[in-house]
Amino acid sequence: MTLPISFEFFPPKTPEGAAKLRLIRQDLYTLKPEFCSVTFGAGGSTQEGTFATVHDILAEGVDAASHFSCVGATKAVVRQQLATLQTMGVKRLVALRGDLPSGYGAGGEFHYASDLVAFIRSETGDAFHIEVAAYPEIHPQAKSADADLQAYVTKVKAGAHSAITQYFFNSDAYFRFVDDAYKLGADVPVVPGIMPITSSTQLMRFSDACGAEIPRWIRLRLQGFGDDTASIKSFGLDVITDLCDQLRNGGVPGVHFYTMNQSVATLEIARRLQLV
Repeated sequence: MTLPISFEFFPPKTPEGAAKLRLIRQDLYTLKPEFCSVTFGAGGSTQEGTFATVHDILAEGVDAASHFSCVGATKAVVRQQLATLQTMGVKRLVALRGDLPSGYGAGGEFHYASDLVAFIRSETGDAFHIEVAAYPEIHPQAKSADADLQAYVTKVKAGAHSAITQYFFNSDAYFRFVDDAYKLGADVPVVPGIMPITSSTQLMRFSDACGAEIPRWIRLRLQGFGDDTASIKSFGLDVITDLCDQLRNGGVPGVHFYTMNQSVATLEIARRLQLV
């Protein structure tokens, strides 16, 4: 059974990093992704790098989605950035509120991602396919599960075409979220975000920061491997392949891999799923 896939990259900070990422993208392009997204730094700190990487992906003949953060931004600046992306030939955006830089006041003319979605729609019509973020295990800053779900529904009704989730390891959380959202009229496709497990310490750090739940059995198994990186990677491949299989059997519209600018684990998971 085929399964549409897409990838996320972050902008390299050095020429060497950019050269390495070009090679990694070529490896991953063998999987024929629907698109590749590029992350966006808080307060526009990596906007230049984001747009440069998006430009490179488009030049390689692959659809590219720019992450688009509105935190601290003015409508004039966002309008200018949208015009730049349209000139570049970008057709897809991942619209996010974004994280406030340390020591940064609330500021800006956009308080929520839904404000950004509505503004993009009013300014550009259907020029962009707009993705938004979804949190099956609840955004870490949400006041409650219901408030988080309502915030997601508001983003969809503001004009989003589809959503990509924060990564998770419990497929039930994903399916419950989608069911709840559909009942409230947010019936756009929700693509699960997938994080390959290649490093125990990195996974723990990321998950604590973004609120992704690592099931106790996975956490304890990873801790039991200690510094045995080969066992961590082998276990990680088994866990994520099984998760993707559950999601595929449940009829998900695709999967979005958070590659961390690496290709080996994603390629192996795709091979095991017979997507190659």
